[in-house]
Amino acid sequence: MAMYRKLGRTSSQRKALLRNQVTALINNGKIVTTDAKAKEVKKIAESLIALAVKEKDNFETVTVTAKVARKDKDGNRVKQIVDKNTGAVLAESHRDKDGKIVRIENGKTVTVYDEVQKEIKKDMPSRLHARRQMKKVLYDVTEVPTEAKGKKKATKEVDLTQKLFDEIAPKYANRNGGYTRIIKIGQRKGDGALEVVLELV
Repeated sequence: MAMYRKLGRTSSQRKALLRNQVTALINNGKIVTTDAKAKEVKKIAESLIALAVKEKDNFETVTVTAKVARKDKDGNRVKQIVDKNTGAVLAESHRDKDGKIVRIENGKTVTVYDEVQKEIKKDMPSRLHARRQMKKVLYDVTEVPTEAKGKKKATKEVDLTQKLFDEIAPKYANRNGGYTRIIKIGQRKGDGALEVVLELV
């Protein structure tokens, strides 16, 4: 006898379905699905949350020097013209006061960078391994703000592993399991399957 529900699908389809639903649950906090699927998704989601709770504080803070592009008052990158051979600055801006692009012979336009000190979290080996285990299950999520629908520029990648470590794990730090709950909402129209809401507690 199998230790899991086959859900009437081949192994690759079943794996994709469960990964998709676990990703939606972690990203949104709750999903509506059938009872059988919810029980399988619950197993996977709870194991990921338990992993995040175990490894949430396993990092060290490191100060690094990073190059950041200098911005003007409008939020655009500051650019200057430098000599191609020597690297000497020929003009402080690549545009004149009328906003037209300046052309200088033997000059190239480069972005001006400043060096800044940044504090970053460096994962310890076990936390890095946990992050990779989570990435094996979770799909990449792209968030699109409603006011910028259809514009590719406004989209941003959501790091679900970071969300698990920083937002979800601290909520359940003092809890030993039972991170999700299943609420029955009745039978589905059409096939009569029992529908449930699976949500994070």
